[in-house]
Amino acid sequence: MQDDTLFQAGAAVVIGGSGGIGRATCRALAAAGADVALTWRSNAEAGRAAAAEVEAEGRRAEASALDVTDRAAVAAFLERAAQSFGGIHTLVLATGADISMTYVAEIEDDEWDRTVAGDLTGCYNVIKAAVPHLRASRGSVVAMTSAALHRYAQKDVLSAVPKAAVEVLIKGVAREEGRAGVRANAIALGVIDAGLFHRLTERVDDRFLDAMKRNTALRRFGQAEEAADLAVFLASRKAGYITGQSIALDGGYSI
Repeated sequence: MQDDTLFQAGAAVVIGGSGGIGRATCRALAAAGADVALTWRSNAEAGRAAAAEVEAEGRRAEASALDVTDRAAVAAFLERAAQSFGGIHTLVLATGADISMTYVAEIEDDEWDRTVAGDLTGCYNVIKAAVPHLRASRGSVVAMTSAALHRYAQKDVLSAVPKAAVEVLIKGVAREEGRAGVRANAIALGVIDAGLFHRLTERVDDRFLDAMKRNTALRRFGQAEEAADLAVFLASRKAGYITGQSIALDGGYSI
């Protein structure tokens, strides 16, 4: 049974809604009673499929192409979403870079620049443009970050550094916008069996994957639906007194 009282009026915006975790989050938000405006970067088919899954839950959906490094395009997208849905009550940032897994000393400068631009500056662009809409709705931000912030894995610097900065940004929003009723939290993801992880498995052998699994207390990888369920909880009124937090969803990797 859908519960429309979990959210304020308007829609949830999922940046990166075409990806594995983003798509699961769109479905979970819809099942919880939210309309969804989602974005895709390069996979229009996946974006349309994610929108269709939201509609299958009986909710409205709109899917749009968006380059988060384009500030004008980001602001225009959020304005359109707010006008179309009567406001924005939730912003979920579910984007991530397909990094090369390289030692710090061997990172190509171009890859560093692209990753920081997409993961960090892109997040800043979206949050800055979204804050006025979230003030109006007393809404919530949820950002997907990395468990590498709690326990660093070598060769994962391109994931950890931008996401660490994103978490500081989230804390800043939580502190500064709390007086307007806006909350902001992060989910520090461990290995989630979806999206970018599937591309990583094409580049590493089974021994590497087995070692990753053994490094978790639960001896398994996470599921996209588990990340989505936590995102919905944090965005909803059930988490109304939680803000400025980073919650590790990592199967005990960071213990």
